[in-house]
Parts: sequence; structure tokens; C-alpha cells
Amino acid sequence: MAWALWSGGTLARQRGAFRLAYRLLRLAAETGERGGDVVVRGYSLAGLAETGRIQGDYAAVRRLHEQLLAEARRRGEARHTVWALEGIAQMHRNTGEYDEALALFEEAADTASRAEDRRGWAWALRGIADVVSVRDADVERALSLLSQAEEACREMRLSSALAYNHKMRGNVLYRAGRYEQAREMYALALGEFQEMDEPRGTALSRLGLVKASAHLGRDAAHTAADLAELRSTLDRIGLRHARDMVDKAAAELGVGPLPDHGGHERGAAGPVLPAAGAEALQAADVEGLR
Repeated sequence: MAWALWSGGTLARQRGAFRLAYRLLRLAAETGERGGDVVVRGYSLAGLAETGRIQGDYAAVRRLHEQLLAEARRRGEARHTVWALEGIAQMHRNTGEYDEALALFEEAADTASRAEDRRGWAWALRGIADVVSVRDADVERALSLLSQAEEACREMRLSSALAYNHKMRGNVLYRAGRYEQAREMYALALGEFQEMDEPRGTALSRLGLVKASAHLGRDAAHTAADLAELRSTLDRIGLRHARDMVDKAAAELGVGPLPDHGGHERGAAGPVLPAAGAEALQAADVEGLR
């Protein structure tokens, strides 16, 4: 039962149903604990942490990520170590702590490589590429890293990781002012995410496409309308960090403040995690995994 709940929660997260994901994963963790299955409890706690991180609720999940990292290292579980390192690194990157993010992504890449975890290695290279692009403006190194990661994704047929790789390539090209190439990559990623019916990746690719198109001459009124619609979509999904990215894009492109689309105001979607859920994550203890 615990594994079935974990599977359902994971699928719900991938589909953007974050509240359902949180509910199922919490039940999976509780069921695993009652049944004495430390593995499914660990996977479920990791799923809870990842759900909160994706939504941008870093205050609720940072401690749990760090606890799970310590436990994975103690047990010598390379894949869980890589996952936790990448999650913590992503939070550092999203809050502008680039040096810390780069060090953690590089440690994740090295750990994954030694453990022959090709999937974790590809995600880590994507993270490194992102940081060296935004921090160092090193476009060629970033693109080279993404090419290495893309090869691994294709070898393992990791469709989601490949789509996120393409979206990141769009980000790198966009930051370099290569807007036509960026638009092509965002369009490619958008099609891949739509084929998978992956709402988070779809919304982020659309955001990149809108930004690149604006630099290539799309008029301000259409750009503002597109961004307002995206903000409403991200509100419904519950992606706090990505929703803020839309407002930053509007300011960057000079089309803000955005009109309200569909009656959504900031916070209209409610808290990223239910209050009880945030408290549970903050208080989560992995001692039961020992």
C-alpha cells in the first residue's frame, strides 16, 4: 500500500497536481513507517521534500533535504545522495547563492559518475551549465555540458530530463542574447513537454518562448497578455518561484505591471503547502530510517 501511495504521489507531482501529491506522499510515509519499511518511508519523505522545493516553499523543505542528505551519506546510498545534493543546490541557485550551488552540483556530478548513476549525472551537468551560464556568462562551457547531458538522456531514453535539457539550452542562449536560437529551443522543449502532458515544463517553456519572441519583435500588448495568462496558469499549479519569474520577465521586457487575467491575484491559489503540511515538513525527522 505504501509503495502504491508513493507511486500515485509521484505521478501526481509530475502532472502538476501538487496538493494531491503532498497528500499521497504523506500517507505513503506514514504507511511505510507503520509497516516498518524504511525504504518506502525514505522515498516518500524525499518525494515530499521535492514537491515543496518545486513549488518554491524552501523554508518548509530545506531542513528535510539536509536531513535526507545526511542519512543517504551515512548509509552510502549514492542515488539518494545525488538527489539531495541537487535539490539543495537548486535552492541555492534560485536564491542567488551561485558559488554554493555550483559546489553542490559539482559534488553531485562526481558522486553520480563514481556510482554510474547516469540519470543523476545528467541532471547535475544541467545544473552546472545553468550556474556557469548565469554566474560566469560562460556560454560555450554551458552548451558543452548540456550536450554531454543530452547524450546521456538519449541513451537512457529519459524524455523528461531531455526536455528540461532543451529548455535549459534555451535559457543559456537567451542569456547570451541569441534570441532566435533560444526561441527554437524553447519551441522544441514546449512540444516535448506538451507531448508528455507535463504542465510545469510546458509553462516554463512557454515563458521562455514569450521572452525570446518579445526580443525578436513581438508587440508589447501581446507579450503582456501572454505573461498574464502564464501567471494565472502558474498560480493554479502552485509554482511560487516560477510565478515570480513571470513578474520579473514583465519588468525586464518593459510590459509591467501585468493585467490580472482570469481574476487571479497573488496568493489566490492559496498556500503552496497546506499549513499542517508545511509544519509536518519542517518537523520531519528521519531518525526512523536508521
